[in-house]
Amino acid sequence: MSRKEWNHTPDALPLTTNPLYQWPPNLPGAVRWYWDSWLPISVNLCIVGLATLSYFYASPTLDQAASPGLWIAEILLRNLIIVTVLAQSLHLIFHRTALQGTDHKYDPRPFPRSGRMFTFGDQYWDNVFWTLASGVTIWSAYEALVWWSMANGYASVWLWSDGWVWFLAIFFLIPVWESFYFYWIHRLLHSDLLYRFHALHHRNTDVGPWSGLSMHPVEHVFYFGTALIHFVVPTHPVHLICHLMFYGLYAITTHTGFEGFWVAGRKRLHLGNFHHQMHHRYFEVNYGTLEVPWDKAFGTFHDGTEAAKDQMKARLAARRRTP
Repeated sequence: MSRKEWNHTPDALPLTTNPLYQWPPNLPGAVRWYWDSWLPISVNLCIVGLATLSYFYASPTLDQAASPGLWIAEILLRNLIIVTVLAQSLHLIFHRTALQGTDHKYDPRPFPRSGRMFTFGDQYWDNVFWTLASGVTIWSAYEALVWWSMANGYASVWLWSDGWVWFLAIFFLIPVWESFYFYWIHRLLHSDLLYRFHALHHRNTDVGPWSGLSMHPVEHVFYFGTALIHFVVPTHPVHLICHLMFYGLYAITTHTGFEGFWVAGRKRLHLGNFHHQMHHRYFEVNYGTLEVPWDKAFGTFHDGTEAAKDQMKARLAARRRTP
């Protein structure tokens, strides 16, 4: 890709999807994929750890959740604190103090920007407002609903004693479900009917940590509606917390705008997502994730190469010519 268009692109272009879904499946490649996704230090692993701590120290018991009470405010406060600390810390490191400069920053344009398209005329405050006022509120409402439903028997609970293999497997299946749900909800949000709501998120053609959850309330209802799967699949409250944190916190880290956190010339933590960064630039590609190749299956995959860009232009031109 052109340096005029991007300040930084990943070394490993073209982008590839999970080797498990190649045909025939590339099992050694899949093992490396999951190792890199989870170990030794990864956002995935940090989210599981944070969800576990939150379950034990900042959540109600199922007995408490059986009736509405202050535990709902506890969930909201916990999520507000976690989101604010994470998003603001990343904003300070990468954008306010620019400790890493522009090294490994995808978009060459400065962030944040000002303009009439943003609430309050400022991208930073726009993103903070929609993240906290709408995003965390709706996230917490879904979490409280499922907690209450588990406590009252409307959603089945799976305990460690019911089977530890399934209990652990759920953590690894969350990204798989996320890839499926996010792709189709995202395509729906790009429809003529709903794009007027999704457009708020797409104000951010360049992104920062607060951009990830900066969405219209209607989009947040769809986005965090992923939690409704817990009414179908037996899970534990810690899975619920982890699931919603995966949707909420991963949106923050992948919208950092930088490939990762580098110290002494080495990448210590992978953060950014060039696959999704291209969606913010081109709009009509990369609706899903790299975990499951839905974009490849439905012809919306952009692998970061000039050839893929040419194919995208040809596809869009053909669509415009279609009456």
